[in-house]
Amino acid sequence: MDYHRGAGVEVRIARIFNTYGPRMCIDDGRVVSNFVAQALRKEPLTVYGDGKQTRSFQYVSDLVEGLMRLMEGEHVGPFNLGNPGEFTMLELAEVVQETIDPNAKIEFRPNTEDDPHKRKPDISRAKELLGWQPKVSLRKGLPLMVSDFRQRIFGDHKVGSSTTTTNDSSS
Repeated sequence: MDYHRGAGVEVRIARIFNTYGPRMCIDDGRVVSNFVAQALRKEPLTVYGDGKQTRSFQYVSDLVEGLMRLMEGEHVGPFNLGNPGEFTMLELAEVVQETIDPNAKIEFRPNTEDDPHKRKPDISRAKELLGWQPKVSLRKGLPLMVSDFRQRIFGDHKVGSSTTTTNDSSS
């Protein structure tokens, strides 16, 4: 912002909230990638505290769309780019269970003292000035991430995936 004010440099400012999707680092310590990797590896999903703390999660394509609208627009910002839909950590663990393994265990551990109870972006400025809001729900985006993680962890594809093609020249 100093360069913008002092030197007239054109800038755009985005505050990026929790984002998930394919190609994330598998062991980056983020809650979505942790839960997905743990469930795929048949490890317990680790929930800290009582699991009632909330977070919001946006799929990567929604973030990219928001950043493109920001960069192509005339407004400097700051703009919050995130999904205002909230999930408790326990609800997230349950969605991961439903998506990967209904028998996955959930293990509660002591919470860290500095863990905020709630994180929810106010995206009203992005909606109003950029015409942007997230479109991909967690239940739609998570299976796409799981497919990528499964491939990278195990080097295989889930039965029924559409990643193989056939060449049928008799048509």
